[in-house]
Amino acid sequence: MADAASNLTLRVASAAVMAPLALLTAYLGGWPFAVFWAAAAIAVLWEWVMLVAGPVWIVAGIGYAAVLLAAPLVLRSGEFGFLTMVILFAVVWTTDVLGYFAGRTFGGPKLMPAVSPKKTWSGAVAGTLGAMIVAVMLAKGFGGFHASAIALIALLLSVVAQLGDLLESWIKRRFGAKDASQLIPGHGGVMDRLDGFWAAALVGCLIGLLRGGFGGAPAGLLVW
Repeated sequence: MADAASNLTLRVASAAVMAPLALLTAYLGGWPFAVFWAAAAIAVLWEWVMLVAGPVWIVAGIGYAAVLLAAPLVLRSGEFGFLTMVILFAVVWTTDVLGYFAGRTFGGPKLMPAVSPKKTWSGAVAGTLGAMIVAVMLAKGFGGFHASAIALIALLLSVVAQLGDLLESWIKRRFGAKDASQLIPGHGGVMDRLDGFWAAALVGCLIGLLRGGFGGAPAGLLVW
């Protein structure tokens, strides 16, 4: 119990540093934002190389890290770029936090026990519903966006974020590791913290590019 409480304290303290920094660089845009995500991508690539074995896996890691750099840069560019990043952060963080506490509170059937034995369906559903509510509230606070469309986008991104989390859990199990590294106190590695964001950013970027093209990806994702 004491170890769990200590770990939670470390998680909260680390998040209290990382979350404001992520928001600040998103607000500033430009080179601070690019440097922040370049550093994250480099850290993730280093963790991946340390974790896996074999040339094919390392090539996959290069692609994984490249997405982590490119997707945020595309989504921050153009009109609504900052709002897009805020909503993306909010969806991923709400999914993660509510999923964690709802899972511990309500328990119930496991989501995918062979891959991640602590994740539950109750946590997954609570996290997704919470993410939808928060995303709609943010969008309404920033302007007249279509609430139903934002809710559906948040639903999709929340589910995808959880799949990204499960994917990373599977990779760690594949190579017999509990965490990608110990770079972040209480959180493990950078990849452990950004697995859900990576997946949500990738899908959000693809939707934005398909509807808005380069320079219009944020509007392509949010304006319906």
